[in-house]
Amino acid sequence: MRRDSKLSGVLHILLHMAEQAKPVTSEDLSKMMGTNPVVIRRIMAGLRQQGYVQSEKGHGGGWTVSCDLSKVTLRDIYVALGSPSLLAIGNRTEAPGCLVEQAVNTALQQTFDDAEELLLSRLGEVTLAMLSADYQARLIAREKSPKCQEAQDAS
Repeated sequence: MRRDSKLSGVLHILLHMAEQAKPVTSEDLSKMMGTNPVVIRRIMAGLRQQGYVQSEKGHGGGWTVSCDLSKVTLRDIYVALGSPSLLAIGNRTEAPGCLVEQAVNTALQQTFDDAEELLLSRLGEVTLAMLSADYQARLIAREKSPKCQEAQDAS
């Protein structure tokens, strides 16, 4: 079963963009996500409508983050992406005639609804700034790592 990784991919490129001092092209972003630049432009257009990114045309143009990372949650980005399905599992049929399947569907649906509510709540607690801070802490830790230091000394 294929997972929908669009949210993860978009968060990835947003954080990369936030680290850049200049605009990033759709072509460069598409390489990061392993997809076509047209797909990136479509995704970014939705984020632009919400005010999370902006674009500049022409030579030296591209996409930049235009929001305060501390005010945008993962849930905000999820919603901007069209609120894709959170769970890969579901009921076998939506309107079964079988009473057993109706009982199963009722139990599962409540569980699915509870899981989605919890997931959305957690997504709403994490900001892009928190992800950026985590990245920065990992970068500092890597630079202090003996393995990284050996590699830097060898170069």
